[in-house]
Amino acid sequence: MTRLTRRTFLGASAALGLAAALPSAPPALAAPGRPFAQRFAAPGPDTAAKFRWWWPHGLVDLGEIAREVDQIADAGFGGVEIQDVHHSVRADLDPAGHGWGTPAWLAAVETALRRARDRKLRVDLALGPCWPTAVPTITPDHPAACKELAHGVTFVQGGTVYSGPPPAAVEPPEEGVHRQDLVAVQVAKVIGATTAATVTLDPATVRTLGSGETWTAPEGTWAIIAYWLRGSAQQPEAGPHTEPPAYVVDHFSRAGAQAVIDVWHSTILTPAIRRLLRETGGDLFEDSLEIETEATPWTPDHLAEFRRRAGYDLLPYLPVIVQRNEKYPFTFDSETTNHVRDDHNQVLSDLYHENHLLPLRDFAHGLGMTLRVQPYGLPTDAIRSAALLDVPESESLGFKNLDDYRVLASGRDMGGRRLLSCESAAYANGAYSTTWDKVLQTMGSVFAGGVNQAVLHGFSYASAPGAAWPGFAAFSPYNGTGIGYAEAWGPRQPTWGHVPDIAGWFARTQLVLRAGVQKTDLAFFRQKGWTSTGIGAPWATNDGIPVGWTHGFLSEPMLDLPSAVVRDGRLAPDGPAYKALILDGDIFRNREHTLSVHAARRLLDLARAGLAVVVVGSWTDVHSVGIAQPGENDQLRTLLAQLVALPRVRVAADANGIPGALADLGVTRDVEYARSTIMTVHRVDDGVDYYYLANARHAENRRITAVDQDVWLTSRDRSAEPYLFDAWTGRVERIGTYERAGDKVRVRVALNPGQSMLIGFGPGARTPHATASDADVRFDDGKLVLRATAAGTYSTTLSTGRVVRTTVDAVPAPVPLTAWDLEVEDWQPGATPTETVKTTHRLTLTALAAWPAIPELRDVSGVGRYRTTVDLGSWRPGLGAYLELGEVFDTYRVTVNGRALPPADVLDPVVDVGPWLRPGRNTLEVEVATTLLNRLRVSNPAVFGIATRQAYGLAGPARLVPYRQEEIR
Repeated sequence: MTRLTRRTFLGASAALGLAAALPSAPPALAAPGRPFAQRFAAPGPDTAAKFRWWWPHGLVDLGEIAREVDQIADAGFGGVEIQDVHHSVRADLDPAGHGWGTPAWLAAVETALRRARDRKLRVDLALGPCWPTAVPTITPDHPAACKELAHGVTFVQGGTVYSGPPPAAVEPPEEGVHRQDLVAVQVAKVIGATTAATVTLDPATVRTLGSGETWTAPEGTWAIIAYWLRGSAQQPEAGPHTEPPAYVVDHFSRAGAQAVIDVWHSTILTPAIRRLLRETGGDLFEDSLEIETEATPWTPDHLAEFRRRAGYDLLPYLPVIVQRNEKYPFTFDSETTNHVRDDHNQVLSDLYHENHLLPLRDFAHGLGMTLRVQPYGLPTDAIRSAALLDVPESESLGFKNLDDYRVLASGRDMGGRRLLSCESAAYANGAYSTTWDKVLQTMGSVFAGGVNQAVLHGFSYASAPGAAWPGFAAFSPYNGTGIGYAEAWGPRQPTWGHVPDIAGWFARTQLVLRAGVQKTDLAFFRQKGWTSTGIGAPWATNDGIPVGWTHGFLSEPMLDLPSAVVRDGRLAPDGPAYKALILDGDIFRNREHTLSVHAARRLLDLARAGLAVVVVGSWTDVHSVGIAQPGENDQLRTLLAQLVALPRVRVAADANGIPGALADLGVTRDVEYARSTIMTVHRVDDGVDYYYLANARHAENRRITAVDQDVWLTSRDRSAEPYLFDAWTGRVERIGTYERAGDKVRVRVALNPGQSMLIGFGPGARTPHATASDADVRFDDGKLVLRATAAGTYSTTLSTGRVVRTTVDAVPAPVPLTAWDLEVEDWQPGATPTETVKTTHRLTLTALAAWPAIPELRDVSGVGRYRTTVDLGSWRPGLGAYLELGEVFDTYRVTVNGRALPPADVLDPVVDVGPWLRPGRNTLEVEVATTLLNRLRVSNPAVFGIATRQAYGLAGPARLVPYRQEEIR
């Protein structure tokens, strides 16, 4: 077991929380041996959150581009992702003169790269204009363009003679498609009515007609189906972005990837940009796989590739593959239909990985960059994608619950990748009304799903044709009228002055969430690696996570990775180190007991190597994934019989039996607690255990309440002690009260909804700590102290076993804070879309209330500064106080006697002001910043008038709660 010295773990300055005294350094200059706590105090841009940076093409001012890089860097963020996204703009953006890839656009990109290099920021570039990835060098008929398989059908009765022509496609080709190639004409007997939404066909009667063949229909109703290969003519979102228009590339063929690479070499990679990308470039980025067609996603080599990969001919099954408007018009019996569709999707998934992701990843590496992709949108194996990609990405708007993230996190961890990114904090109708409170609650949960990089959605360039105050916003108004998605962060927002505090929280939290590798208790085997489905592991969601279990998901390709070995009973011991694998039926197919022969063999190998396996249900009916080939089902039954007979395998009748099976196998969880909404992430770096704990929502729409309870954490170094890492201030403090039992340590966790905390284990100290107390016990300047808000005698049990009774003298009563002087900076539209006029309101309040309840502030947005004075009389040593603010909207900062306090948790508006108080009169100031919604409701009612006013300001109740602190001796 690796043990760190106190110097290595803490570092002299960081132990005192002196974040401001530590200079940040770019990744290239950061000393690799710098103590972790020093990096935590001043994390630098390499672990900071990024922004999506939306441009109206290259219709931008180069000076403004440089200023916006400065604004982002000054606020504490680590990078930008440049995107041509402008759904709000109705005017012509001149794609020929300023579109993606034009000289104007390239000049702006070069300017952004140069300024980012100077400011030590990373710049990511999308692979094409908007999404999906498209290039202007192809037409819909080009071999590299996105393809679809359209079908035509006619129904005939027995005795009908058919010799052509083939039925025309039921969906006509899109504009720009001039070529349709006939793939095949088939006939099949209809079982049931032809008027139903889905027509049932008899698979035994499917026949492919030869060219020019004359066919006479036997008795009954028959379908004559023609299949047409053609371009889909899909263009990227909100175009046109280029002149000529860009068309989406084939994501399943090498030709599609090569078309992208060719355009970059011919157009994007000027000598200057190529050099700058090596210096400051981060990721090449591709958004989700939103291949939209009213027919069937296809690729020209699909039939040949299917035969090679699946081992049989797809042609006889084509009727149940074709789609119209994302629905299947034909079906066979359900088993055959589902299995062939599974094989079809798996082949497309393999082609997507091998012909698209891998070539583009190699291309990115050749530029000195990495590839970041959202690998979902079609039924592809996203777990495999995450293992292959440099940076897999998720999204908080599109993902339905935390298991969608865990799918990708599992692939990341098995593939030995470092990051799981998230397109973060986009909300429907959230433009100019999104609070950082909401963002933090969302991301507090998302991080519990395994994400460790936030790309915030987003930062809009200042202006664009037709933009109204407060400037261009990529998604607002959405398509001309709607409020729109997400936010347009930046100096146009009143909260921007407080955003460095938020950025610090992100950078420190992400630093811990990137330390070493993530450790996970259980792996659920999935026959399909799909994500963005909301379908996870119900037992884990309902019963496992609420008591501390952590879990991930493995698809078959994960079992063939170099990491997929077993050592000391752990799968992937140098990675997630799963303690047990759970095999259940296919949750996407009503828990059907399906496996491939290869997967069954690998599971058997792992169990023989000592991995604990829980098999849910009786698998005597096991059969092959997809269409079984001769002998496969017999092999599967033999392999499963061998598996369940092994000593490290247990069979649970259903999911309710999983806990008992795990207990019987001796599998325990790293974290234990009484049932609650706490969720955890466990990271291990060079033998040091780090924990992220959050009061998290499994899904965004779930309601949760505050928690305050004991949690047991595993610390493999039994001499290590727990330290609290404050992501807001950068302080690292030894926890005063905890109990150790073997490799488990009990700590107290109190969290509001969405709130999180960070705990790391460092080397033990010589001084004792408390194991129990009826008061708040903590370390202050190396001394063990007790805090209480009421007089009395308090009992503390020390780690030495000694019980100490500490007397706390009289504590002043709480002081209600009702009278405040309020100065409000009122933000209003100026003469131009980007000009903000700020007027001032001054009020004297005898009671706190939200701004809409104050007539002068009813429609005001901006920054409010509340000031009050408290006379504390003869304030003596040992006394301190908490400032309880009650309801605060949105961000806030506190000043005491002219001293600005360290950043405070937005989700817990209680601030320790004790060190800054003095005898006699004390001035307290609370600066509160708002969104722009309330002003926009009246300045732009056509778009924002439908929204409800937000309850801005310091609404309270506020009070000062004194405490007395005594050393425990």
